[in-house]
Amino acid sequence: QLQASGGGLVQAGGSLRLSCTVSGRTSSSYIMGWFRQAPGKERAFVARINKSGDMTRYVDPVKGRFTISRDNAKNMVYLQMNSLKPEDTAVYFCTAGSKWSTRPDEYAYWGQGTLVTVSS
Repeated sequence: QLQASGGGLVQAGGSLRLSCTVSGRTSSSYIMGWFRQAPGKERAFVARINKSGDMTRYVDPVKGRFTISRDNAKNMVYLQMNSLKPEDTAVYFCTAGSKWSTRPDEYAYWGQGTLVTVSS
């Protein structure tokens, strides 16, 4: 089970840190990812991190602003979001899987999502 938290309302230029708690499983067994879904749009890849935490990938619009990290000892995954923009507004989902992929259908486990709203 995955539980995302940390969303909220923030002004443009601000920061938020999303957290994802992994329970019932060992997070170190999985590639972890963050996706987001804006109103009226499909779920889209944001970032992913490998099992050991030493490899990451980001979608181009968030490069240099977002950082994904993990603490396997705590079964936690994080998404630090800086310099937020109104276009970052979306429901953010954490996910776990076994493939190094940007496709949501290749991730097996999903959290419930946390809403991030960035005001201009």
